[in-house]
Amino acid sequence: MQDAIRIEAFLEMMSAERGAAQNTLDAYARDLLDASQFLRGKLVTANPHQLSKWLQNLSDQGLAASTAARRLSAAKRFFKFLFEEGDRKDNPTSLLDAPKTGRDIPDVLSREEMMAVISACGDDVRLRCLVECLYGAGLRVSELVSLRMGELPRRKAGVWQTTDIIVRGKGGKERLCPLGGPALEAISDWLEIRDESLPKNSLARGRAEKFVFPSRGKDGHLTRRRLGQMLEALALKAGLAPARVHPHALRHAYATHLLQGGADLRSVQTLLGHADISTTQIYTHVLTDELAELLEMAHPLAG
Repeated sequence: MQDAIRIEAFLEMMSAERGAAQNTLDAYARDLLDASQFLRGKLVTANPHQLSKWLQNLSDQGLAASTAARRLSAAKRFFKFLFEEGDRKDNPTSLLDAPKTGRDIPDVLSREEMMAVISACGDDVRLRCLVECLYGAGLRVSELVSLRMGELPRRKAGVWQTTDIIVRGKGGKERLCPLGGPALEAISDWLEIRDESLPKNSLARGRAEKFVFPSRGKDGHLTRRRLGQMLEALALKAGLAPARVHPHALRHAYATHLLQGGADLRSVQTLLGHADISTTQIYTHVLTDELAELLEMAHPLAG
């Protein structure tokens, strides 16, 4: 009971004082509740040895090092909060080290595979629009499903006056994302029939009508989980492994194909909304691998 009360207080602080986004708060809640469950409701009073056993359990479960590191980061913030609030006189996480994480090079869909995915959308106007926005603007899944009507480019008499959408990224930071012709056309087609998908119930309709991709759900918009399911089914139609076709895979393809086409790293960083260019640099490894393969095949002294 004490864990639940203090976790709730911590989340309220992160929201009110730090302006943490809802997705961030949800992640903190999941990670801290996981720790509390392992410690049988005694997270608030845990000592370093007990927390070390929790981290070892995460490893034993086969969780990725990056996941364990994220959960430890949540715990560190939580215990710092408890210390500052006077609930504890120490921070039991101060000497705990996060697992070493390496950045995995993403398995990037090729241009031909992306064309197969788009083609597999067929006459499904909404699905084509979702795919074109993920691949045509490199949006995060949360940015796409929560996109609002007022954040679309301006239109007059059915003609686009601008090409940029306003995107609310991590931490609530806004950025402009330019859309290409195919994405704008897909949005136009979707807007023609979008009203048909609005809920009939007045309360649900009030929640949903402000979103580009409305839903009867409590959030008023298409959920990330549902979009993931739609892409899995789309992958099978395109003849691809479902595990390779997910929202972030289309973002990976967007970034990689831009770099392959000659875009500079700083521009891609801005388009993706990365705070640190080291996050964007992962895509250069993909290009390095391709160049190594080219050398192997083309150089007269190779092999």
